[in-house]
Amino acid sequence: MSEKYTSIGLMSGTSGDGVDASIINSDGINKFEAIKDKYFEYDTSIYKDFHFLKERIFNFHDLKRLSKEINELERKITLFHAKIVKELSINNEITLVGFHGQTIYHNAMEKISRQLGDGKLLYQLTRKRIVYNFRENDILNGGEGAPLVPIFHQLIATEKKIKPPICILNIGGISNVTIIKDKTSFDGLFSKDIGPGNCLIDSWVRKNSDKKFDYDGQLANRGKKNEIIFEQAQELYYNRSREKKSFDTNDFDISFSRGLTLEDGSATLTEFTGSIIAEAISLLAEDEIVFNEIIISGGGRKNKILIKIIRKNLSEKLKISMIDDFGINGDFVESQAFGFLAIRSYKKLPITFPSTTNCSKPCTGGKIIES
Repeated sequence: MSEKYTSIGLMSGTSGDGVDASIINSDGINKFEAIKDKYFEYDTSIYKDFHFLKERIFNFHDLKRLSKEINELERKITLFHAKIVKELSINNEITLVGFHGQTIYHNAMEKISRQLGDGKLLYQLTRKRIVYNFRENDILNGGEGAPLVPIFHQLIATEKKIKPPICILNIGGISNVTIIKDKTSFDGLFSKDIGPGNCLIDSWVRKNSDKKFDYDGQLANRGKKNEIIFEQAQELYYNRSREKKSFDTNDFDISFSRGLTLEDGSATLTEFTGSIIAEAISLLAEDEIVFNEIIISGGGRKNKILIKIIRKNLSEKLKISMIDDFGINGDFVESQAFGFLAIRSYKKLPITFPSTTNCSKPCTGGKIIES
């Protein structure tokens, strides 16, 4: 019987509003149990500093130019994560900590994926075995460093007895899909980022109001899509490369929506995002493999207007379910995943594959700090 580990998974999404944390128990192969999930909201200074920095970083030179500010924010974020680990460690015997960190810049073409999070400092503060920097080894082996969660999606499908072929759609800041053709083989996995998720809507709301996001799609529901701007957005979007498996939120911008009201901008960007997601899934259903069910995860699943638009633009033959329908909390899939990936990394098992990130061979990942 494979040894089981108790792991904390820490995931900070591209919304930059806080940390999802999960305690799991797993053998890193085919056994998994969720123990506890909890969300920790960033304080205002971290939230503002992160977005102020990220919106000024467009290339490697910006990373170097802003290195002092980046390092200062990285320390603050690491201290924040340390408090979480200490809190969750009370009454729980923790073997590993899967520390994703906060993505500040991701560009697979430049072979760079920079997550803010100092693994060595987190170890010094918590004295827990830390696994971090999950993307580097995949990139060094020709991959794009994302998406990383497909192998965990496959485990979920096995645990919940979900019959393949299925498509799991994760709507975070970026939207990505995992197509599971076979629950028993890594060759039965396919994944890629398919475009914007919440990033455009969140950015618009953040810059035009005192809110962080469009709760339940209420702003979009009150607004009206601007047809001219919607068409301009589509034209700009389709000029980008279709070959990429991974995106950064800075691959997209909201400049084309300038001049719209808060509500009309929200409606236009939500319509645009939903139509892109639906079209990408439709093309995959035709090109990759026929699947009849789409299971939606991530924060975007709560935006009722976005989900309505996706449904409207998809074939009626495709069944749409929420991951919560299977007894899984859709808010914590990725934090649970990084607890699982930490265990696989510690056991030197692969976490990415040619069909998920374009890497040249199955790759383990994650640097380990334990002394």
